[in-house]
Amino acid sequence: MNAGATPLQSNELALGAALAWLRDRLQRLADRSAPAAAVDADELVAVPTLAVLAQRLGLSTFECSVLLLCAAAALDTRIGGLCAQALDEPSRPWPSFALAMVLFDDPAWEALSPDRPLRYWRLVEVHANGATPLTMSALRADDRIVDYIKGLNRADERIAPSLLPIATDDLQALPPSQQSAVDALLAFVHRSADEGSAPALQLTGIDVASKQLVAAHVAAGLGLRLERVGLSALPAQSADLEAWCRLWRRECLLMPLALYIDAHDVPAGESSDASAAVLGRLLDRLHALAFVATRDAHALGAGGRDGLLVTAIERPSATEQTQAWLDLLGESREALASRLASQFNFNLPQIASMVRSAGRAAGDDGDSGDDGVASALWTACRQCAHSKMDMLSQRIRPKAEWSDIVLPAEALSLLHQIVAQVALRRRVYGDWGFERKMSRGLGLSALFHGESGCGKTMAAEVIANALALDLYRIDLSAVISKYIGETEKNLQRIFDAAEDGGGILFFDEADALFGKRSEVRDSHDRYANIETNYLLQRIEAFRGLAILATNLKGSLDAAFMRRLRFVVPFTYPGPHERALMWQRAFPADTPLEGLDPTQLARLDCTGGSIHSIALNAAFLAAHRGGSVTMALVHEAARSELLKLGRPIHEADFRPAAVQGAHA
Repeated sequence: MNAGATPLQSNELALGAALAWLRDRLQRLADRSAPAAAVDADELVAVPTLAVLAQRLGLSTFECSVLLLCAAAALDTRIGGLCAQALDEPSRPWPSFALAMVLFDDPAWEALSPDRPLRYWRLVEVHANGATPLTMSALRADDRIVDYIKGLNRADERIAPSLLPIATDDLQALPPSQQSAVDALLAFVHRSADEGSAPALQLTGIDVASKQLVAAHVAAGLGLRLERVGLSALPAQSADLEAWCRLWRRECLLMPLALYIDAHDVPAGESSDASAAVLGRLLDRLHALAFVATRDAHALGAGGRDGLLVTAIERPSATEQTQAWLDLLGESREALASRLASQFNFNLPQIASMVRSAGRAAGDDGDSGDDGVASALWTACRQCAHSKMDMLSQRIRPKAEWSDIVLPAEALSLLHQIVAQVALRRRVYGDWGFERKMSRGLGLSALFHGESGCGKTMAAEVIANALALDLYRIDLSAVISKYIGETEKNLQRIFDAAEDGGGILFFDEADALFGKRSEVRDSHDRYANIETNYLLQRIEAFRGLAILATNLKGSLDAAFMRRLRFVVPFTYPGPHERALMWQRAFPADTPLEGLDPTQLARLDCTGGSIHSIALNAAFLAAHRGGSVTMALVHEAARSELLKLGRPIHEADFRPAAVQGAHA
């Protein structure tokens, strides 16, 4: 052998020598002559890859020879003819067990057993028919094994299509909370190995990337390569699943692997039951390290299996996320890192992606200073967060500002408190230690109650604008389903998508779900109460700001009211508030003529109606080619009152001087 050759070249040379040895041995058998000493078995050059197969798969010397014979038939076209000549059977130009028995020294009948490696690991395929005995049946080396013997170690094409990419290259250091989970999982795997068992590790949690990252670190710590497969991609039939598992176990022996079974998005109901059955059969047959990724511990019924270690994997804590931002942005941007970690709830890959994206955006805009990077980073985070929410809710682009809203001082003060608590929660929860004393979630919940048109939606817009966040309107009447379990699934999708923290959830018509819990008379009452409890739990666990709006505060459950951080009343506006609303109703560019906010305040309207009247009056003025006048506003007001079915008092439409003369 060439001392300077690469391992692949050395293997090729050894394989070539082995094929020459085999051809000579077959020729001598065909000539009915005894093998010469120069080509005896002791003189066979060992093929490195074949030696590895023998060691990893438990092949005997005779079984190695059989496998070499079968692989040779695939690699050398001369082998088939020599096989026919060796047995003097022109119609059988293929390797067989019968040929191997007379060709090689020390033949062993147990090699034919389906429990021995050749057939158990499907290293060779037996092409038999009813008339041909097993010993005379054609043997064909598996293509994957032939490639391995040649030095090509790549995944079996029968399972490779079901495998999905998973990011395992250049693994970044984990935060302490996730590294602790990795250490515990590694310790469990080592204990299991000492006991002679292959463990299954169930990773739970809503964040897919964090679970994959933890699994990748565990696999790397064991010197294994992680491959991912979706549970839905696995064969459902028992025989097909058995074949898949056996091929996977063979792959694990040929190239150190660990399997990540992705069951995160498996739906509930009958589909879940079927998936649970597939998962159970898979784990029973796999006998190799596997991670099972589910949303929660009881998904698919996997939580009760013996030997299955269930570990919850969460995103990094707010403190850890702050440090991750600092590691990428630099210690000089501590305030920005704290603000980002306070508002957004990202995993490590997302944080790295946001920093890269913001850096490119700031460079493209020509503003790579601190302000430019901060602005680009905040925008990138918002875009990342709202990509999921857009499919589940209506995104409202907040335009209203503090100067646009008119409320009593008490309600306005509560809105300012909400904004301050969202902005400062990182300091209070983290730096001041409140999160260590709180057993419930760290999010904020607020109830806006009052008559329609009194400013609840505008107030939510003002808060979102003040915090530079997106506002997502969720209509609970559309979320609620008459089908049992569907409401919880709809809410689960919304909250899971909102966990990134990039927006404010605005639940309209909250009384549709938060009405007083009824006495349980039938299954529908029981499930309605379950839906209410579920939403209460998710709102408490939600890290962001959830605002619920209702026109009927009195119909809400008292238990629900106790769990709210803020309750903001939106009362019907009086004359003073209406006058302020009329002063702010028209944009600065609108041509106005002789409008009297004090007189207009006599119109019995809410803020929403005032906005509609102002808009309609502007269209009337544009149509007539003039300015917005009192007459046009009154015309629009009459239409609005008629639409709402409210009485029209002519005295409200007369100027104050005229009204006084009539009096």
